[in-house]
Amino acid sequence: MASFPIRRYLTPLIHVLVWGLFALSLVLLNPLLGRISVPPQFWVKQAFVFALWVGAFYLTAYVSVPRLLFRGHAGWFVVIILLTAAVVMLLSQGMESWLNLQQLMDQHLHAPGSGFRGGGPGRGRSRRFDMMGLLTTLLVLGISTSVAAVQKWQADAQRRQELEQQKVNSELSFLKAQINPHFFFNTLNNIYALTVIDTGAAQQAIHTLSRMMRYVLYDTTAETTLLSKELAFVQDYVALMKLRLTERVRVELTWPEPVRDVPVAPMLLLPYVENAFKHGVSATQPSRIVVAVRQPSAQVLELEVRNTQFPASATSLDEGSGIGLANTRRRLELLYPGRYSLNVDEAAPEGEFRVHLTLHIV
Repeated sequence: MASFPIRRYLTPLIHVLVWGLFALSLVLLNPLLGRISVPPQFWVKQAFVFALWVGAFYLTAYVSVPRLLFRGHAGWFVVIILLTAAVVMLLSQGMESWLNLQQLMDQHLHAPGSGFRGGGPGRGRSRRFDMMGLLTTLLVLGISTSVAAVQKWQADAQRRQELEQQKVNSELSFLKAQINPHFFFNTLNNIYALTVIDTGAAQQAIHTLSRMMRYVLYDTTAETTLLSKELAFVQDYVALMKLRLTERVRVELTWPEPVRDVPVAPMLLLPYVENAFKHGVSATQPSRIVVAVRQPSAQVLELEVRNTQFPASATSLDEGSGIGLANTRRRLELLYPGRYSLNVDEAAPEGEFRVHLTLHIV
């Protein structure tokens, strides 16, 4: 069963209720109500003036304000507002003359038992009524202008928020698209070199790579993935890299047992690990790579990556580290603003390059 579209009719309903309340307040606050018996023509004229106020309200809100005030024509807007008020007053006086309302009101005011005496109460009442009508007209036009301005401000704020969200989503998609091809480009080169050395190891590498590709294709399309899947992906990557390493390279990988599954951004941890393998491995010298994932609590995730630093290697996260690492810093700013800390130490003890990332998930 389809739900009733409440929000679609909410604004018109609010307008009807507000105008109804306004009309009721004009009737109840009328100084003549209950004091004399007014002719029917009085209420006809009041209804006509009320209709003029409604028309002036929406004319100002949907025509004068958008086409003049919002386009920088403030002077013309003031002129149109004054002309609108003048037209309302002239039509009101014209309706009063056409109904001969002034004479009818004088007759009721001077009728026996009315409580009114004196030579000219009708004329004095008419002047007060005209002034009250003018003030009410200006009040209606002022409220109309204020409502239109507030709605414009809210619409602009919502539009800016939507554009900013679209910009962030587009940038994140672009950054993630850059990271994934960068990783697979390096991995395929490694497998190609491995086929010449060890066919069985190459087959195992292809199997591992296919499992990683399934993760990238199907599990990274959403905004977040489970931490257990992300860690499994990193473990597969490390296992794939170890197939081509010699005994001179010592790789240590630790992760929490058991893993507290929390949502994390996909492909967020890999660039730091990839950077260590890219710049922390030497063909002639002993090297060491340490990847440690910790969970001090369910809301905090820590990643520490250390690798041996060689003089000829550029291990800075901002220079010479490839596309992935440069974009990971930007992804952190977009996905976890104010909820992460990234420390890079290029002169860690034992001649190591150290990266420490602390992420507050919730």
